[in-house]
Amino acid sequence: MKYPKIRELAEAIKALIKGPYTSGFPREPHVPHPNFRGQPKFDATQCVGCLACEEVCPVEAIAHRDCLEDKANPKRIMIHYTDTCIFCGRCEEACINDHLGIRLSGDWELSFFERKDAYETIEKDLQLCEICGDVIACKDHLLWLSERLGELTYSSPTLYLPRLRDLGIVDENLVAPVKDDHRSDRVKILCARCRRETTLTTK
Repeated sequence: MKYPKIRELAEAIKALIKGPYTSGFPREPHVPHPNFRGQPKFDATQCVGCLACEEVCPVEAIAHRDCLEDKANPKRIMIHYTDTCIFCGRCEEACINDHLGIRLSGDWELSFFERKDAYETIEKDLQLCEICGDVIACKDHLLWLSERLGELTYSSPTLYLPRLRDLGIVDENLVAPVKDDHRSDRVKILCARCRRETTLTTK
């Protein structure tokens, strides 16, 4: 007859006194360890839509779709495919907004009946070029840049106009005095190509 080892006996006594090591799941919600690497989740209030997370994702679990059908209200949809994600944390590490736009969570119970439902999305407002209509960036991204550049923001209308509009102090008629010779185009939100063309054509 084999007798239990002292260590095993000690563990059995601890279990009798303190209770089992396992959690009460499913009767009670399981609380993971603080260092647990759960599902990354977007924070719609902190994400600026810069796509840095998409660039660094090693398994292409993050994607985006630009919806430009409604030119008055263009949107960028950020998509996180939870069935592909390996929870490596590269997205949180690469987030330019102090690692707050997307963060690892404590969520671990991620089963789905249909794989096509294994994703999450958030929407961000897009800023289009006011001449050609191409995508420049998300509006929150332009605001993020202007806040960090400070007074240097006023060297570029593409950066300071969204900031002034966000503050509600922009004068939509400010281009009126410079209507001639394409000068009004200089005071618009433009992509890099249109900015260069208006610079070359302005006398």
